[in-house]
Amino acid sequence: MTQRTPDPDIYLYDTLQRRKVRFEPTTPGRVGMYLCGPTVYSDAHLGHAKKEVSFDVVRRALMHFGYEVRYVTNVTDVGHLQNDSDDGEDKLLARARLEQLEPMEVADKYFWSFVSDMDALNILKPSINPRATGHIPEQIALIEELIARGHAYESESSVYFDVRSWPEYGKLSGRRLDDQEEGTREAVREEKRDPRDFALWKRAEPAHIMRWTSPWGEGFPGWHIECSAMSLKYLGEGFDIHGGGLDLQFPHHEAEIAQAEAAGHPFARYWMHNNMLTIGGEKMSKSKGNFTTLKDLLTVHDPMVIRFLLISSHYRSITEFSDAAFDSARSGYRRLTEALHELERRLPSAPEREDAALREKIAGYVAAFEDALRDDFNTPRAVAALFGLTTDVNAALNGGEVGRPALEAARAAYRTLGGDVLGLFADSPATQQDDTQVVGALMELVLQARQHYRLNKQYAQADALRETLTAVGVTVEDTKEGSRWKR
Repeated sequence: MTQRTPDPDIYLYDTLQRRKVRFEPTTPGRVGMYLCGPTVYSDAHLGHAKKEVSFDVVRRALMHFGYEVRYVTNVTDVGHLQNDSDDGEDKLLARARLEQLEPMEVADKYFWSFVSDMDALNILKPSINPRATGHIPEQIALIEELIARGHAYESESSVYFDVRSWPEYGKLSGRRLDDQEEGTREAVREEKRDPRDFALWKRAEPAHIMRWTSPWGEGFPGWHIECSAMSLKYLGEGFDIHGGGLDLQFPHHEAEIAQAEAAGHPFARYWMHNNMLTIGGEKMSKSKGNFTTLKDLLTVHDPMVIRFLLISSHYRSITEFSDAAFDSARSGYRRLTEALHELERRLPSAPEREDAALREKIAGYVAAFEDALRDDFNTPRAVAALFGLTTDVNAALNGGEVGRPALEAARAAYRTLGGDVLGLFADSPATQQDDTQVVGALMELVLQARQHYRLNKQYAQADALRETLTAVGVTVEDTKEGSRWKR
């Protein structure tokens, strides 16, 4: 992406302030961004795709607008207990027992599975991808700070955060402490002073395999402490953006803020949350039988169609996955790629003349696209700008020859906005140009062969060639000037 002066007019919706605000990074021109990553105990699902694509676009947009972005996303490989509670079995341990593997084998297996799925969706690699198990000392140090400040206490070799000691607990989610569900004493460990206190460190029972030495005995960190410790380590105090799914807002993100700020560390300045997705109008859930892994989905759908479907709705809106939604996304994505491929096919032979009216329209769509992303990364409006561009480009191409400068401007708009920013074209411009030239040369040979069949009245062979091309998405049109093709 071409470096430009950082854009000062970007607005985002800050969950903490509950309104749209102007984005002003701590360090001019640089952005520190943290995203809660996966718990690597199973294959990635559609919810992961929604979150990862949403914040990948935020990152790409900030880069497009001239910012250097340090993008940190963690890997949870210890401490995330079943039902997201302070009791029960670690999710990795449960999976390790089921698959008869070591816990770290499970973590590596599903981490690389996650990476593979994200690569398919054209997600940029994180700047830093820290694991919870690799940062036990940092987590212990943060817990010790909280104990020293009177915001945490040891109980039976475990350590808990004292929510009563931190009146601001609940400010992100808007839940007042007194209104939060306490449950029953029977459902809560008696070692807690208050049932709403959450674990910072858990003692390891004799059968617990994943364990580390700590000042409080052998144990393992709680789920929330890792993100506070690792985001502060790699992004520093008062870093810019913390992102994640809406389902993590409480208690996970709420706990992150409390842990960091109670220990005296200014935390994230802006909080962004993506909304959930539904399948057939219902929230995805294993219990409802509509749970789908990305691997299953990728065997059926083009990954770029999945990505296009995700960015066709705003990150703060619900995304519906259904057959009709996929059909619409497939059609829309094909419309963009066909226009791009056609103009790239025409570029080598385009005349060196100016088409001022078309150039002006292209510039207008680029401006509309960028305005959409400045407004809380509004991808549906950005996609609409690309469709407007496509309408005018197709009209120009269907009207005859188009000058090279206009075609190059249109190509740059598709490749920069649709490719670099929205991530919809996974191939590089150079690779695409090479492929276009090879495909173009081969298609000319195919059309010559078809013409040879027609001149020799071998119509069955000519029709068979045309049908084969149609089956792979290539249309052949017979005109007065001869045959031509398009994808």
